[in-house]
Amino acid sequence: MKLVYAIVNNDDNYAVSKALLKKGFRATKLASTGGFLSAGNTTFMVCCQDAEVDTVIETCREHSRMRKQLVPSSAIMEMGGSFFELCDLGFGRCKFALATKKGSKFYGGYGVKTIATKYPNVSRSYFESKGMDIEAIKIEGSVELAPLLELSDGIVDIVETGDTLRENDLQVFETIFEISARLILNKSAAKFKSDEISKIVSAISEIIAIKG
Repeated sequence: MKLVYAIVNNDDNYAVSKALLKKGFRATKLASTGGFLSAGNTTFMVCCQDAEVDTVIETCREHSRMRKQLVPSSAIMEMGGSFFELCDLGFGRCKFALATKKGSKFYGGYGVKTIATKYPNVSRSYFESKGMDIEAIKIEGSVELAPLLELSDGIVDIVETGDTLRENDLQVFETIFEISARLILNKSAAKFKSDEISKIVSAISEIIAIKG
């Protein structure tokens, strides 16, 4: 006997469940959240004979639709994941930046600096590359308030125009990365749907080339 785990998007829950039942497989379902976009999923646990494993896997695959979604490179950098980055789509351009109070001497002194951010992994990675230890505090919402409330020495956030920073008497101290929307591909789709993916990538690349 084998126990097969299959994680599918919530939108495919009913179709996969119905298909498995039609072929005589009973499944235990668990709600789960995962992937670098923290999307809602359903985890199927199916007990089957050794010879039936491929049938269960193929049934789940047939009834799980491939999805296309625009993903900012900020999400890719923060969450990571098992995927291929195919191209820069050329829009949604902005930047990751370190912002501080005006007149701040962020790199002065010897104490460990505190960074408030929605992106702790990006922040730690950046400062580690500079040989610098920081304490990253994850804050959802108005991260710009942290330096004003003396909760942090600075913030790492996405900056487009800088208007929000100026409204809170902050300044861009240092640009960390330039970011934009990217086309990415999960490794499963690369393996099983390469022809369809190639057509999509070619079409998008042509549009990008025309727009310059």
